[in-house]
Amino acid sequence: MGSIRDKVAIIGMGCTKFGERWDASGEDLIVEAVKEALEDANIELKDVEAAWMGLFYPHISLGPQGMPLSTTLKLPFIPVTRVENACASGTEAVRGAAYAVAAGVCDVALAVGVEKLKDIGFGGLPERNMPAVEGAGRFFFSTVSAPGAFAQMATRYFAKYEIPPDKGKEILARISVKSHEAGALNPKAHLRRRITVEEAVKAPIVAWPLGLYDCCGVSDGAAAAILVPAEKAKEYRDDPIYIKALQVAISSGEELMYNWDGVHVEPTVRAAQRAYKEAGIENPRKELDLLELHDCFSITELVTYEDIGVSPRGRAPEDVMSGFFDLKGEMPCQPDGGLKCFGHPIGASGIRMMYEIYKQLQGKAGERQKQGRCELGLTHNLGGFPFRATIGISILGAHKG
Repeated sequence: MGSIRDKVAIIGMGCTKFGERWDASGEDLIVEAVKEALEDANIELKDVEAAWMGLFYPHISLGPQGMPLSTTLKLPFIPVTRVENACASGTEAVRGAAYAVAAGVCDVALAVGVEKLKDIGFGGLPERNMPAVEGAGRFFFSTVSAPGAFAQMATRYFAKYEIPPDKGKEILARISVKSHEAGALNPKAHLRRRITVEEAVKAPIVAWPLGLYDCCGVSDGAAAAILVPAEKAKEYRDDPIYIKALQVAISSGEELMYNWDGVHVEPTVRAAQRAYKEAGIENPRKELDLLELHDCFSITELVTYEDIGVSPRGRAPEDVMSGFFDLKGEMPCQPDGGLKCFGHPIGASGIRMMYEIYKQLQGKAGERQKQGRCELGLTHNLGGFPFRATIGISILGAHKG
């Protein structure tokens, strides 16, 4: 397997404040994120040689092409590519930019993720017609909803590992409380209110057992990254961050037809395994220092701990309750507040996650800064449903080699 490990570095990143950005258009959000990234990298727009834009809903955001990025930024007649891979669209934009830099076809590449969702009028995600799916898939996709699908995963997890429902609700609540504790410290987060376990457990139910605080919100936002060859990174700054792995895995359909147990996401398992091989990681629980996982729902985060091999199967609840993933724990997860506190402007989330890892590895996360060793971080995007998903995983490191 080929690898881009230590071939590409990030020298600048930017991230808007996420939220109900009635004050800004999609174009405004792009400018806000890219301006911070350029200033962080200490370069000018004319230095950028190619760009990628991650965008999921073009018909309500900016359009189906890469041109909105080009015209908004007045890029100097360079190639711009719009990419979409469900909720992993931002990660996909970084992957495109990273592969171009690693291949030697450009020395300075820009990746932008953006989504403007609140302006659709109802505050929720727009409808998206599902294509016809053969076989078992038609029975799921005819009436599927995201809360409903992940709620089924939660009830299946409780049943398989013999967790009483009341205890299961408490475990899920603990995940949300942990994220809100971090989000309260982050000025860029949408929701900055601390909550208690009791509040989360007693919150209105969205799809049992998932309550209001188990579900991420809808928001607007953008994030950006500037990538260069690793051997040139120190020419731009003293503390570049190096890409150790970038992997994407997409469901083959086997999950719907064979022996899927309902409590894991197979593409996450496969993408994580390939990412660890690419990064040279043998024991993720011992070698990784912090995580940014796709916590669209609290159960998603719980299951992902096991899918990426950080928690043993069926043992993630013990790690949650022990504080292992807390901001001051051994391996902080969602140190910025996660999707739970940022919401999920789909094209932007993957790069937003990398932004937090980038700042943490540089020691520039302020009140949220991880104490002790902070050298390797992992991001994880999940697009779709537990049984039919697109997964993007990145591993970033503070040091080359």
